[in-house]
Amino acid sequence: MTTLVEKPVASAIRNAPGGSFKAVLALALFESRRLLTRIPVLLAFAVYLGWTVWRAGKAWGDYPALQDADRATQSAPMLVGLAVLLSVNQAALRSRRHGTERHFAVLVLPQWRRTAAHALSVVAAALLTAVCVAGQFGREALRPAAIGHGSVSELLVGPLTVLLFGTAGLLLAGLVRSAIAAPLLVVFGLFLFAFFWGTSDDATRWLLPAVVEASSNTLPSDLMGRPAAWHALYLAGLALLLGLVAILVAGGRKPVVMAGAAGALAMTLVGGVAQSAGESPELVKARERATLHPEQVQTCLRRDGSTYCAFPEWGPRVADWAGVVDRVRSLAGGSAHEQDLVVRQRIDARYGLSGDAALTPLERPHEVTVGTQWGGNRVPEFAAAAAGVLIAGDEKAANSICDGRIVPLMWLAVGWESDPLDALRRVRLDDSVTGSAYVLQPTHGLYMTEAQTEVLRALFDLPRDEAGARVKDHWGELTAPKVTAARAAELLDLPAPEGEDKCS
Repeated sequence: MTTLVEKPVASAIRNAPGGSFKAVLALALFESRRLLTRIPVLLAFAVYLGWTVWRAGKAWGDYPALQDADRATQSAPMLVGLAVLLSVNQAALRSRRHGTERHFAVLVLPQWRRTAAHALSVVAAALLTAVCVAGQFGREALRPAAIGHGSVSELLVGPLTVLLFGTAGLLLAGLVRSAIAAPLLVVFGLFLFAFFWGTSDDATRWLLPAVVEASSNTLPSDLMGRPAAWHALYLAGLALLLGLVAILVAGGRKPVVMAGAAGALAMTLVGGVAQSAGESPELVKARERATLHPEQVQTCLRRDGSTYCAFPEWGPRVADWAGVVDRVRSLAGGSAHEQDLVVRQRIDARYGLSGDAALTPLERPHEVTVGTQWGGNRVPEFAAAAAGVLIAGDEKAANSICDGRIVPLMWLAVGWESDPLDALRRVRLDDSVTGSAYVLQPTHGLYMTEAQTEVLRALFDLPRDEAGARVKDHWGELTAPKVTAARAAELLDLPAPEGEDKCS
């Protein structure tokens, strides 16, 4: 008699070591390609790149301070992050929308592993953002006139923001099975960001992904006082925590996942608490010293008789300052033509990057203030300050000029420019070339009357050599106190002004 022995049929599923990991990785690569080719993500990256290229074309972008350039990479990735949030959320809900969720129950990968694959796809978007951030910062760092030092921690904020937003969208898909939830979260997030940005203090504002400063003040990198490293740790921990919680919600209650979530929570708490610790006493003292006694931390160089004192990172900028001083002095007459100046870089760092107060004019003879920014409007502003000191003797006296001396002062400030009328427009507060206006300087500004503007514009209409010769021939009378615009026009053999010549 024949005996039949039943043997179990071998499973068609191969449980080879590492098979699940390879499957998750394969799915992650597939989802990464789909995520990066989604229309919202493509549009967000296009806007990001277009905005970056447009912003880099500004005139003052030729002289970047890298401690500002690194922070400039943080805002635009938030748009990419919002697009990734929406796209990841829709991808995670794809099977539910299409009614195919029940078919996934027979596949090798359970839901939590599929969630892990979606989380890894967010990493791809974050890495692409990191490439864009590196390109944006690298373009500024490679400029010949770049100064200062960037922070890796500040540069990580953009990619970590994308990672955070993406994992938030993934977690939302596990908690709320509705496609409308992600758009509502975006609207709520924008409202929350606007509220915190406008009303939060120094501690709570660091809970936001990107912390934007209220002013455009530029400080030496060692006086910044931003807890960038702790903030990067906080963002990394929070993004990792949301991703691991999304996996837990999907059923992945493995010991390694739970341990990772605990570690991510610890990272978030450590970074969040440390970034809100406030400024150290050492930083406060260093800021006060740089503000009140800059000579104690500056290096001075001599060029053509003049002295240029700058903070260590601004040493390469001395040649630019000296070039402007030489051109301004070349148009002056009398003893001002040979007068040596002391150009001192000054800042008000006592309130950090949030401070934007005007600097008090110096009373030291022949000493001129220059700021930490350069290029664009900063050039004619510094030239006007140097011209005022050459005429009045010190900054405080120069800031009080409101008579016809403004005409030779502004001639010195912008007469050497290739387009002096455009330079005049850029140095005036209202960007005008007619009427009265305030003239900007590194310290307090000047007031220029309508009549003075008319005389100066008539001077611009002359050939440059002829105009310069007339100014030098009558330098003593043109720079005498209480000279009127009409008298200046008479000395320069120009039509008498018709506008008002009274100070406001």
